[in-house]
Amino acid sequence: MKEMYLEVTFRSGEPMAAYLYLPRQEGDRSARVEKHGTGLLVDLSDDGRPIGIEIAIPSLVTVEAVNNILEAYGLDRIDEAELAPLRTAA
Repeated sequence: MKEMYLEVTFRSGEPMAAYLYLPRQEGDRSARVEKHGTGLLVDLSDDGRPIGIEIAIPSLVTVEAVNNILEAYGLDRIDEAELAPLRTAA
C-alpha cells in the first residue's frame, strides 16, 4: 500500500474508533505499539516503521496531534479535511 487512508467505525451515527493506515510494505504486521498522547497508538513493524495510527477516542483527536506523530517518523503531514470523517455524524 502506497498511500495513507482513514478507516472509521461508527456506532449510532457517531465515530467510535478509527485507524489511519500508513504506507507499508506487503506482509507488514504490527510488532509493537507506542502510545502517543490520549487515545493515539502507533503500530510499528518489526523493523520499527510506523504502519498505522489507532485512534481510540476520535472526539479528542486533533490534526495537530496526528501531524506531530507523522513528523516524528519523517512522514508527510495531513490536512484537516483528511480527518473530517471523525467530525461527522449520520
